[in-house]
Amino acid sequence: MQNTAVRDEAPPAAGPRARVAQLGNAIPTSCYDNPTSLGLAIFARDAAIYFAALALLIQTTSLCWAVVGWIVAANAISALFVLGHDAAHGALFRSRALNYLVGQLAMLPSLHAFSVWAYGHNRIHHAFSCCRDLDFVWHPNSPAEFAGMSGWRRWRHRLEWSAFGAGIYYARAMWWGKIVRGAPPRGMGGSFLRDRTIVAGFALVFGGVMAAIGWRIEPTLQGSAWMVGKTFVLPWLLWNAMIGWAIYIQHIHPHIAWMERRQWNREKGWVEGTTNYQVPKVVNLIWHNIFDHTAHHLDPRIPFYRLPAATAALRCARGELTELAPYRLRDYVEVTRRCKLFDFDRGVWVDYTGRPAVESS
Repeated sequence: MQNTAVRDEAPPAAGPRARVAQLGNAIPTSCYDNPTSLGLAIFARDAAIYFAALALLIQTTSLCWAVVGWIVAANAISALFVLGHDAAHGALFRSRALNYLVGQLAMLPSLHAFSVWAYGHNRIHHAFSCCRDLDFVWHPNSPAEFAGMSGWRRWRHRLEWSAFGAGIYYARAMWWGKIVRGAPPRGMGGSFLRDRTIVAGFALVFGGVMAAIGWRIEPTLQGSAWMVGKTFVLPWLLWNAMIGWAIYIQHIHPHIAWMERRQWNREKGWVEGTTNYQVPKVVNLIWHNIFDHTAHHLDPRIPFYRLPAATAALRCARGELTELAPYRLRDYVEVTRRCKLFDFDRGVWVDYTGRPAVESS
């Protein structure tokens, strides 16, 4: 039987740090249970789906079935990526070595070096969510910064901050800018190089095997290139669009404020700087409950399959901060239309004309 006890409550306190601790104490201890067998079983299931999608893409000559394969493969990459994400937080298993091994394997299809991503995600994004010049995840520009951009950079900003630009932004700013080219902090050069080498080796071997299979089916350069494209490149590009969208809706909203470092505190960043969306059950199944995001930011040690219970506990403790909003595609389009730049002087999101995303009453 699972332990459903709640940790000792913190004494009443007014400070942001104490309020965050008090809110965290509302999470039952059962929300931290992470049996090894369950984590391995879910990893095996997600990997099997990914390989099944690859098998379909290798075999099919039908564009309709190829589209099905791309969608399944991209979603399987997403599911594996979230498992790697949990492993990076030490939430998937109790064993640090097992978290590293499974996390590394789970992030290979998305071409993410495990230690590089874990450093930026854990030590920067989670530690300083929505803090100007520190958190780099969908970091907004101010109106003054946008005005000072070249014509090319302004055009790129308009594209990447549009409803269709999330994947482009993620691939350029996050994957290429941070995962591939980001400089390691002192003392981590070795682990960054090791994991980047592992990913590069995977990409070369995977691409080479797919090229060889393509050549065997159709012995032309075009046949080899198409096999690499349809099994490797296109699923990865579609995954970028998905992860860009997911991260955007988790942290960009008219009511989520970015802050100068002197204004920032844990409550504003960890609790008020995230969204909680009620999404279809199939989306939660594929994406492993990652849209229950406030509970995750409050304590990333909670494994993904315990996030709904943790969110329910937080709603009982302080519902106004963890209310679940039904997710609708038109809401995403509307947010991308209204939240283009962040006016740090006024503390509000604005569009390119300077109109606030939320009109003052």
